[in-house]
Amino acid sequence: MTVTKLEPVTKTKYKVFLDEEFAFVLYKGELSRYGIREGEQIDDEVRRRVMDEVVLKRAKLRAMHLLEDMDRTEAGLLEKLRQGLYPEEAIEAALKYVKTFGYIDDYRYAKRFIESRQQTKSRREIYAQLLSKGVSSGQIDLAFEECSGPDSERDAILQIFRKKRVDPAHATEEELHKIYGYLSRKGFRYDDIRQVIQNYNENA
Repeated sequence: MTVTKLEPVTKTKYKVFLDEEFAFVLYKGELSRYGIREGEQIDDEVRRRVMDEVVLKRAKLRAMHLLEDMDRTEAGLLEKLRQGLYPEEAIEAALKYVKTFGYIDDYRYAKRFIESRQQTKSRREIYAQLLSKGVSSGQIDLAFEECSGPDSERDAILQIFRKKRVDPAHATEEELHKIYGYLSRKGFRYDDIRQVIQNYNENA
């Protein structure tokens, strides 16, 4: 294999291209240690050593650090590692590594996400947000089954009224129209909004 290009990422870090294809990122000292110089040949044994001794280890440590920073979905972690310029082989190894410790669990993530937001957001809005984070619809449905009660949507509407200090029982027709519009855009069903408004004095 030929080192066809060493492209600077920072003053001390370089993207290494082998036979015109991106292979991995190394620091200047690592390039020297493994004898990687632009225009010269490296054999597969050296490439394998670089992957095993440097790139795979770094990807695993980075994955662990990202999960310590905040809870993430598998898709979210995958995207962050790609942004870090790790090759696909290293990303797959890092994901497998953190999974063995149970650090990635999209179903658990969905449950926590729902529990922390269902008091202020509609099921539809939460569902869309979880889908955008890469959680499958099946896992979202299961998480909602476990986390949501029959009145969770109406409870969320009631919390929004309280937070905004809106009294729908004494609102004008124009104000009610705005309330309906706002909550509808948030994904709440018309029937749930109507029920909360009708029974507001009992719940407030």
